[in-house]
Amino acid sequence: MNKKGILLFLPVLLGLSIASGILIGKRISDNSKFERLDSPNAIEADKLHQVIEFIESDYVDTVDMNEIMEETVNEMLQTLDPHSYYIPGNKYNEVNDPLEGNFEGIGVEFRIVKDSIVIIQALGGGPSEKVGISAGDRIIKVDDELVAGIGISNQEVIKKLKGPKGTEVKVSVKRKGSKSPIDFTIIRDKIPFYSVDAAYLIDNKIGYLKVARFAKTTYQEFLDAVHELKMQGMQSLILDLRNNTGGLMKASIDIADEFLQEGELIVYTKGKSREKQDYYSTSKGILENIKVSIIVNEGSASASEILAGAIQDNDRGVIVGRRTFGKGLVQESVQWPDGSAIRLTVARYYTPTGRSIQKSYEEGIDNYNKEAYNRYYVGELFSKDSIDFPDSLKFYTKKGKLVYGGGGITPDVFVPIDTSINSEFFKSINYQGTILQFSFNYTDLKRGELEKDYKDGNRFISSFKVSEAMFSDFVEFAKDREINLEEELSDKVKALIKLRIKATIGRNLFDDEVFYRIYNQEDKMVLKAIDATK
Repeated sequence: MNKKGILLFLPVLLGLSIASGILIGKRISDNSKFERLDSPNAIEADKLHQVIEFIESDYVDTVDMNEIMEETVNEMLQTLDPHSYYIPGNKYNEVNDPLEGNFEGIGVEFRIVKDSIVIIQALGGGPSEKVGISAGDRIIKVDDELVAGIGISNQEVIKKLKGPKGTEVKVSVKRKGSKSPIDFTIIRDKIPFYSVDAAYLIDNKIGYLKVARFAKTTYQEFLDAVHELKMQGMQSLILDLRNNTGGLMKASIDIADEFLQEGELIVYTKGKSREKQDYYSTSKGILENIKVSIIVNEGSASASEILAGAIQDNDRGVIVGRRTFGKGLVQESVQWPDGSAIRLTVARYYTPTGRSIQKSYEEGIDNYNKEAYNRYYVGELFSKDSIDFPDSLKFYTKKGKLVYGGGGITPDVFVPIDTSINSEFFKSINYQGTILQFSFNYTDLKRGELEKDYKDGNRFISSFKVSEAMFSDFVEFAKDREINLEEELSDKVKALIKLRIKATIGRNLFDDEVFYRIYNQEDKMVLKAIDATK
């Protein structure tokens, strides 16, 4: 029986054990184990331990008790709240690396295409770039083991390529123009897990900065990016936190501190076993005189909401977009000697006006996670007026601005989903990743030619065009994926598809910043944020 089956069967087993004890009590009255479970002393004992012991010794089949224990611990934590959970030892690094801001491996970005591991990018300064791995290379062997054409998964690739710093891995790659495979020996190293995806000037005055997560390295990355933008003449800043699910609270507090005058409250926390702790801004503040707009959406959570709440409640800037996720709980992590860990909610956090922005989880974890999607069906993503806040959730800033608690940060400037883009063709290609795949194939096929014509991102942005012929190729590509164009596309939809194709090719050739510099040209939230920062 698998672990999921055991987990689902455990409550039934307990229930049936009690019922069976009543029905056939005389038949098992001499069973010492059952007497222990049913004795008065057991009421005060560790029942969970005794149940596990009973299963281990008497269950009809052999079971993996470690798996049962892990699943039981996680289920127990998840009954508390959606953000308390158990991390198995073999998953700890996978969960923790993004918070540390680095991982140990060979430093490549890859995709599996037609059962081949294709290198999208060898990360700058990483061990793969140093030995000569290039974008477009296809890994066919790892440590002399065939990895091409065997149905390998992303997780299996990661497992083979990641490893402790200083360890060695051999890879063989197939490269266009080379008749024979090329062998490399790569020494694994620490690879940065960057938090700042893009930082550039929009119009010589307005800076744009995209932060993807809050990790140990995020604050320093943020400072470095801001210093560079200020040297280029930045006078106002758009901070994009869309789909940033959070991370370390300290990183968001440190960033908020750069915007606020000394002595302003950023956030406070308190819990049953944790005394109230206030976090105030300090004398540092390189952005105190810079206008700021923060872009958020239903995917912005946790540390993102702390930062947005601090800026909103202190009347420091403008929040643009749609209501955030609504995670107002604080976790602490405890790791066991076997490498496993638990993250337990120990406090709630409150914005400077006293708001808790944690949404309800009384109806279970599934409903909790689906709540952001349900906003679409109730119309909230189309109109701010569809949000119904009771008076108990209304708060006011020092300057008298109305803000709301319970269920996320509500923006000052609401930007609905673009209802004018209702083409079925557009929705289909979006959901199925058709643009991503077409752009990857195009880049892979024409990489040499593209790299020759576009030496840097600036030249690509200013010169590359998605022609009508290329768009027709895209439509045929979509048809091959059973997405048929059965309608006349508006000029707006065609222009948007072309823009996304160009942006994605730019990302494949260069980096995320080129993608955002292209894509943001028609992004409604960015355009609204530009207006708010002028």
